[in-house]
Amino acid sequence: PGEGSRDVVARVQHRMPKCPHSVSFAGVDLSVNNNAFDFTLSATSGSLLSLSCLVQNNSQAEELLWYRAGGTVDLKAGNKENVSNICISPVTADDNGVAFTCKLKRNQSVQVSVILDVQFLPALSGEESLLVEEEKQVTLKCNSKSNPQGQAIWYKNNNTLILEQDRYQVYQTSDVFQLSIKKAQKSDNGTYTCLVKSDFGERRKDFHLIVEDKKPVFPTEAVIAAAVVVALTIMFGILARREKIFKVWKLHFLMKSLV
Repeated sequence: PGEGSRDVVARVQHRMPKCPHSVSFAGVDLSVNNNAFDFTLSATSGSLLSLSCLVQNNSQAEELLWYRAGGTVDLKAGNKENVSNICISPVTADDNGVAFTCKLKRNQSVQVSVILDVQFLPALSGEESLLVEEEKQVTLKCNSKSNPQGQAIWYKNNNTLILEQDRYQVYQTSDVFQLSIKKAQKSDNGTYTCLVKSDFGERRKDFHLIVEDKKPVFPTEAVIAAAVVVALTIMFGILARREKIFKVWKLHFLMKSLV
């Protein structure tokens, strides 16, 4: 596995947690936390989670393997035979929806998977200052990814923002909640707050928006046109006086030859 996989696996500590063992079933089977079939386990971000895999009804010592998604979890000696325990510490939002699977090494079709349902709030906090020129578009973007999915609301100066269709555009996915002001005006100055609420709690982020005066547009096309006119005037002036210039040069060389 790459560095990212090693970072994740580093959080899976090889301890012997106090986890309940499962009851027996007919034949050689596995159970994880007393579950003989795949199951979903709820957890909260930042918590510690223990998983215990047990071989049942075996007639010989069996070696066990653990996987996180497609990556192997390294197990210490003494934590592989018949019973194997892992601790995930801490549980993070990146673990949400991830399957931890215990397998029988001798027959890897014998396995039990645990899919984590991690509850977490969006990584949303702090403040951000934005500067925009008058009549230009500006976008305020906040991370709204959470589990359970939260409800996102925009406020301006602590009041619910009235989203006028011709002035504002809102874009929302399960990960992002953003507000675009199509043509910023001086009246748009203020503090905008992105608030995400869920049953698990709420998070917010403030955006301090400052709308600057519109900068004067430099008349580039007019300057180019004027330069072309000046250049043509000079060229035509030279052509009109070419005979006089030629006579002056001719006289100059004649005088020089007489001397």
